[in-house]
Amino acid sequence: MPRTTPPRPVDLAQHLPRMASLARTAVRLHPRPGEPSAADSSFGGPLWWPAGEPWPACAVHADSTVDGASIVDVMARRRILAEAWARPRERGVNLLTAEEKVVVDRVDDGTPIVQDGPLPMVPVAQLYARDVPCLPRPDGADLLQVLWCPFDHEDDGYVPSTVLRWRVVAEVTDLLIDPPLPSAVDDNYLPQPCVLHPEEVTEYPAPHCLPAGLAREVREWEDRESARYQYDLSVAPGCKAGGYGPWSFSDPSPMSCPDCGADVEPLLTIASSEWDGVKSWQPLEDAEVVHPPYPAAHEPTMLSIGRGYNLQLYTCVASPAHRHVTNMQ
Repeated sequence: MPRTTPPRPVDLAQHLPRMASLARTAVRLHPRPGEPSAADSSFGGPLWWPAGEPWPACAVHADSTVDGASIVDVMARRRILAEAWARPRERGVNLLTAEEKVVVDRVDDGTPIVQDGPLPMVPVAQLYARDVPCLPRPDGADLLQVLWCPFDHEDDGYVPSTVLRWRVVAEVTDLLIDPPLPSAVDDNYLPQPCVLHPEEVTEYPAPHCLPAGLAREVREWEDRESARYQYDLSVAPGCKAGGYGPWSFSDPSPMSCPDCGADVEPLLTIASSEWDGVKSWQPLEDAEVVHPPYPAAHEPTMLSIGRGYNLQLYTCVASPAHRHVTNMQ
């Protein structure tokens, strides 16, 4: 099923013509739980990975004891909770059986698990150019793959350490069938396998990214029209490609390419939530559906970054082949 963002309450450029030049196209990816294959764009799905290419691994967590849960237990916990919330029960009856609670508690409490050798990274996103044609990419590349270490990295700002791979799909003829798995993960950093429903939307900068004079003009217009620029008209929430960075708890700070010093631009936003309590950006197809408390409809990937923030990946404007930059907001 496609996902359709509701029309914006107003045509901003019509009311504020100076904003027209700042409009950008973003692609809301709309991940939803499913069974993607390696040939699909996905979050948390299998990757179109060459059999002879080494799988990325985290050296920081190599040959160490990590406090987390096995992937089998994390997926079992999610299945148990989804089934528990879906089944009828009488008032006063526990949500979980004693057996179910053992698995859920084991994941929630964490367990010290030994990782022998480097810790394999987990697939986060795979985007084919046919589905997201606006992606800035190296010449000839038509596939972007994102993997990360499923634990916080202090040197990366207490977010997972990420790896990007650009590929030419036709050059991969022998696929890796069984990629290595980490002995344990932080369940907040294991994406639920999701298929994507890309949709182009128009964005404008976050309010504190506007030039001072234009920001004042926007505020005055908001006061006159009882409009909400920040929540309804500026940066779309959720997982997306391109557009503007969703700056939230801090002011924008200068970022540059670590390889050449050039400016960087938003490549991919990995979000904890697809929409917030305001629901202005909630897709029309999700509005009338009655969902159980778990899993939450607005958290399809089951990722939780920081305290429910976004992990933004930025790419060099001079060369997308250069190293990327990450930022949590």
